[in-house]
Amino acid sequence: MSITMNELRTKTDPIAEKVVAWRRYLHEHPEVSFHEENTSQYVYDQLCAVDGLTVTRPTKTSVMARLIGDRPGRVLAIRADMDALPILEENTFDFVSKNPGAMHACGHDGHTAMLLGTATVLAGMREHIAGEIRFLFQHAEELFPGGAQEMVDAGVLEGVDQVIGTHLWASLPCGQIAIAPGPVMAAPDTFTITIKGKGGHAAHPDQTVDSIAIGAQLVTNLQHVVARNRDPLKPMVLSVTTFHAGTAFNVIPDSATLSGTVRTFDASLRAAAPGMMERVIRGVTDAHGASYEFKYTNGYHPVVNDAALTAQLKAAFVEQFGDVIVQDAVPSMGGEDFSAYQQKVPGCFFFIGAGNVEKGIIYPHHHPKFTVDEDALPVGVQSFVTAVFALMD
Repeated sequence: MSITMNELRTKTDPIAEKVVAWRRYLHEHPEVSFHEENTSQYVYDQLCAVDGLTVTRPTKTSVMARLIGDRPGRVLAIRADMDALPILEENTFDFVSKNPGAMHACGHDGHTAMLLGTATVLAGMREHIAGEIRFLFQHAEELFPGGAQEMVDAGVLEGVDQVIGTHLWASLPCGQIAIAPGPVMAAPDTFTITIKGKGGHAAHPDQTVDSIAIGAQLVTNLQHVVARNRDPLKPMVLSVTTFHAGTAFNVIPDSATLSGTVRTFDASLRAAAPGMMERVIRGVTDAHGASYEFKYTNGYHPVVNDAALTAQLKAAFVEQFGDVIVQDAVPSMGGEDFSAYQQKVPGCFFFIGAGNVEKGIIYPHHHPKFTVDEDALPVGVQSFVTAVFALMD
């Protein structure tokens, strides 16, 4: 069964205000990764109030709802993340965070609200659904090792044929849909470097091995890994994001600690990155008589969209919304643990525009003034409902 735009709006318009209300409640009551106790209970309670859903708790702070259609068919999973970030909000609207130091600064409140709306709409259309839909409300996307892998380990994908998810996207104008096959989000790996020098009085640097000076050279020399040591056709980001050393103006510290992130799409480049970095680290520290400790941790896998599934989904979106609304997604070096689901079954992750310059909604993800244009929320519900009838027909 396909669904026309008029039919889609008839089903989704009546709950539009409720979706906004859900989003605002969640925005007011954020909880950070692995601590979504109240958030998951709220979502659980909302789902239990919908006839036709079977609601369970795969993990302590996640929720899954199942909707089984009247006819046999495939099993589709739809995922939304629920966690907030440890950020002090600087917005001034009426529903700012009531939990100081926690904030929905990435749109997960909107993702959860959109999937609640989708579950509500589809539960009222059960007679038209063939197969099963699983609504995955996931915890801890923002913090490695992530909630997605925990949910996979808990069995939420057993029997699932395909999985889809979306992200409200600040840099995309409100209402646009961006989708593409292949890699769309990078593997977000992390590293820590500890430089061990020799401390002493700042007035006598000749009697020390200056860990700060060596660290400063490392910050610049590590950029040669990206600029000169990798295939220029394979994207890579290497960012040093912390530098901790010293306690007084007249003391050269005996150690300095640097940390940061490496982002890649290509598996071979990802595997080679630690070795390329350590060669630079060893060379710089050896040259100045220091030693080092180097720890490199692989984060999430890159998000790689299944080609056939993505083509089918894009065609359905173009037919429903028009090719002015639907565009090719530009890959992001950001990371996403949606990739854990894609390691098990074919998946597609797409983006919904949530920025609006005219409304002043211009701040990037993870900014203390981040918000989304709530006009994007109905688009999210409509896109999920469209996907269900396109993929399960």
